[in-house]
Amino acid sequence: MPIHSYQSPDFKSLFARLQKELIQQPPFVVGEWQSQHLEMPMRELRNVSFSMELPDTADKLASMTGAHLPWAEDHFLERVSGEPLNPAPSEAWWPFARKKSGDTNTDHKSEGKAFSHTYPERMWPKFANPITPLDHLANQRLDHQPHRGIRFEYGDLGDIVRQLAATPFTRQAFLPIWFPEDTGAVHGKRVPCTLGYHFAIRNGMLDITYYMRSTDLLRHFQDDIYLAGRLAQWVVEEINLLKNTKNPISELRVGELIFHTANLHIFDGDVAMIEYRRSQGQMAWAE
Repeated sequence: MPIHSYQSPDFKSLFARLQKELIQQPPFVVGEWQSQHLEMPMRELRNVSFSMELPDTADKLASMTGAHLPWAEDHFLERVSGEPLNPAPSEAWWPFARKKSGDTNTDHKSEGKAFSHTYPERMWPKFANPITPLDHLANQRLDHQPHRGIRFEYGDLGDIVRQLAATPFTRQAFLPIWFPEDTGAVHGKRVPCTLGYHFAIRNGMLDITYYMRSTDLLRHFQDDIYLAGRLAQWVVEEINLLKNTKNPISELRVGELIFHTANLHIFDGDVAMIEYRRSQGQMAWAE
């Protein structure tokens, strides 16, 4: 099984290289996309990894990644709001939303009200879904007590910040987006593309490792990287604000993003557009 590994790339050059490698892959009928039936073939690379230095500001990160602004920043602010939003308001102006019958977003809503999951919900899960719309879980959260796992109450993004501030060299700071209810996709709905984020502080810098199971290069990848980088920047800012006297790091800085995805793909229908833009000296970039 090939592993596609790239060390400290220029992001825009990496994006162009990934396009080139993807269009060289044979078409493959997966049979579904985001839990929806799909007959269109896809081109895929499996096990893609890279690392890159993160800039210290949102503007620099946006320029580096070509993220779809203002949507990506709007959605980032929802992710770190502390509220388990579902739906998150920014879903209404996502650049690739399909405003017609068979809308991908609407298809993933339960009773037309909430999605099967959202990132704000998964990052702040303690009081998510106070009254669930799913019949077999009806009235589960009427008491408004924090969600519990097998033994303990749920943690959230705020707990990650406090953990890192109190024990800056911990190896335990992992924020899961993939939850046990996603295992086996037993509900038959969309499951997260992101598995989770690991945070590690060394040499006065915070690195973030971003694990994904599946990534669409043209519709999500640039924003995924932007959002992960912004998360690292936000965590650094929050830790610095705490000013924990037990923390030996006087001023934490943002470090590297390390990225792993089990599957990077494009639709076969994207190939003609990519090849045309490449022939014109361009690429399928958000700008």
